[in-house]
Amino acid sequence: MTEEAIEIENKAIAKAYKELLKVSYQTLTADDKKLIRHAFEVAVDAHKDQRRKSGEAYIFHPIAVAKIVAQEIGLDATSIAAALLHDVVEDNPNYTIADMEQLFGETVARIVDGLTKISSLKKDMDVSLQAENFRKMLLTLNDDVRVIIIKIADRLHNMQTMDSMRSDKQVKIASETLYIYAPLAHRIGLYNIKTELEDLGLKYTEPEVYNDIAEKMQESKEEQDAYIKSFSKVIEKSLNKEGLSYEIKGRPKSIFSIRRKMVKQGVSFEEVYDKFAIRIIFKSDLDNEKFLAWKIYSVVTDHFTPNPIRLRDWISSPKSTGYEALHITVVGPKSRWVEVQIRSERMNEIAEKGYAAHYKYKNADDKEDNLDLWINRLQEALENNEADAVDFVEQFKLNLYSKEIFVFSPKGDLKSLPKGATPLDFAFSIHTEVGMKTRGAKVNGKLVPLSHELQSGDRVEILTSENAKPNANWLDYATTARARSKIKSALNAHTKEIAEEGKEILRRKLKQLKITLNEKSINELVSYFKLKTSLDLFYRVGIGTIDNTKLKAYASSRSNMFMSYIKNKIRKPETPKDINKDEITSKYDMLVFGKEEERLDYTHANCCNPIPGDKVFGFVTVNDGIKVHKKNCPNAVSLQSNYAYRIIQAKWIDSSQRTYTSHIRLSGIDNLGLVNDITSLISENLHVNMKSLSFSSDDGIFNGDITVEVKNQTMLKNLMEKLKKINGIDKVSRV
Repeated sequence: MTEEAIEIENKAIAKAYKELLKVSYQTLTADDKKLIRHAFEVAVDAHKDQRRKSGEAYIFHPIAVAKIVAQEIGLDATSIAAALLHDVVEDNPNYTIADMEQLFGETVARIVDGLTKISSLKKDMDVSLQAENFRKMLLTLNDDVRVIIIKIADRLHNMQTMDSMRSDKQVKIASETLYIYAPLAHRIGLYNIKTELEDLGLKYTEPEVYNDIAEKMQESKEEQDAYIKSFSKVIEKSLNKEGLSYEIKGRPKSIFSIRRKMVKQGVSFEEVYDKFAIRIIFKSDLDNEKFLAWKIYSVVTDHFTPNPIRLRDWISSPKSTGYEALHITVVGPKSRWVEVQIRSERMNEIAEKGYAAHYKYKNADDKEDNLDLWINRLQEALENNEADAVDFVEQFKLNLYSKEIFVFSPKGDLKSLPKGATPLDFAFSIHTEVGMKTRGAKVNGKLVPLSHELQSGDRVEILTSENAKPNANWLDYATTARARSKIKSALNAHTKEIAEEGKEILRRKLKQLKITLNEKSINELVSYFKLKTSLDLFYRVGIGTIDNTKLKAYASSRSNMFMSYIKNKIRKPETPKDINKDEITSKYDMLVFGKEEERLDYTHANCCNPIPGDKVFGFVTVNDGIKVHKKNCPNAVSLQSNYAYRIIQAKWIDSSQRTYTSHIRLSGIDNLGLVNDITSLISENLHVNMKSLSFSSDDGIFNGDITVEVKNQTMLKNLMEKLKKINGIDKVSRV
């Protein structure tokens, strides 16, 4: 770099630092500024020789992360300093955690240490379990929640600046973001950041979908602004009459949430009616907030008819993230449904800043904060090292994103649980011992099965017994990570006891068959009985599933067992001898994999049924070779996040010689001759082969499922478009 370029860059660094101080949400004292300045100087020194992939000086990254922490999340000077230093120990061997403690104190050092541990988690993709890395990262929640918050800010800036990365790296990082970081931001109450992370995640995992929705939203922006203006005009006079100080804003729905709604409801962009919400933010002291919120509710519903089942009162019962607001859905101008969110300025700050704003408004005599309660509740689940890592993270993730219900204990205490929770989840949320001794439950005074799904407002009573203990069925009934973790631990302990006995029984029985129980014979037995682990083997012997007869059969086949084992492991694909290589290439190898465009054996994943023309990727399974999934498969984000090392690029090269099965769902108004119209269109006009057809009609409304064979995606799209035009059909979607 020339001296002139260095001078320009240094000025830009100094400007970025000054902006950081200017945008801080917290009021910074002279000591705060001194701490931040010192952290900035150390970070500049530590990163002086580093550059990002884009070519800019690396120091811009920690400054940007600190700016997100200061402005978007609103944390204090200690957190801003830690954000500036978050990569120092990892990237520069001249600085240690001990140095951080000496220079900045114990708190900053602890946060930097937590962030360094997360960054240094090995990405050993041959053993991957990225999920194990996630678990270790989540354990830092117990040290200081600010570690995770700064890590979320770090991930947000990385997502904002990913354009210069390789596309496979972009997909991996974006999938991780959608899989764990966005749900974490949601759970901590950082809704703005969660929304941005989701949108950026979609931008890199499904760029065409993202760009299409973004363009359409830009085109409809003018119309939305005009609509918000007309809505505001109707209620402003009444609000002013009440002497309220307020602001009315329009908030467009995120691209990610519009996409989710399109997929879930099987509708087009144009058919998503609530593409934005209207937010009324009012000024109030703490004592009058609730009264004024309901007064505004009254004004809005005086002018617009509310949907009674869409009222959400998160003021009387705040979400466990700390979120407070009144949400109502009304019939607005032009007879369109509009969601109206009513919040005080304090509630709005908590919705946008989460943790930081909550503590700004928290009184010293407040009860334990929801976030603290949540972290304490998670501690046991996080420290359960016996759980399979992928299963653990999946459960944890579900609990992060789940909607909430509120239920009552027999004494009238209000408890928050994830939607879909059962009495068993409620029992474990009270206390582990209550959960372990559960023998039944009453909901609203009536006995219900343990699998009963609880609803908001239910009164739940748990019936216990000293003789009751968990059984394997409980895992089908429990939905929360805490309950499942405790049940698994109890079942594992019981299994281990039986397995210990089984091992001794096996030793004695093998001795009678003149076989020694050692590592070799154990591996042979596990393979022979098609089990996964030695624990499975000992357990089955313990409960008598593997008996004398089966062990004798094993002993007699032992001599040629090794060869059988090898043959089972090596299964060569058979190629018909009468088909030459060129014919195979042109007619059967429809997909190529990787940069070298290799032709490999594969099967289609049942979860998404890809067909030629779909955007796809290959996933290398442990036992079933390569499975091909659609890029928007429900399991794609989880696979790309947890097992990035097993993902291989895939693309279609020829689809003209083969047919693929696809499922179509129809609904609409039942007309005489409708089924005939559908079958005629498919079989006669389009010459598509139907494999199955089922229709049901209920009071004039029909639902139908058709399985067809098509050659490619274009053919399927053409079929669906034609079906939509049949009189009476309302919706056509691919399952």
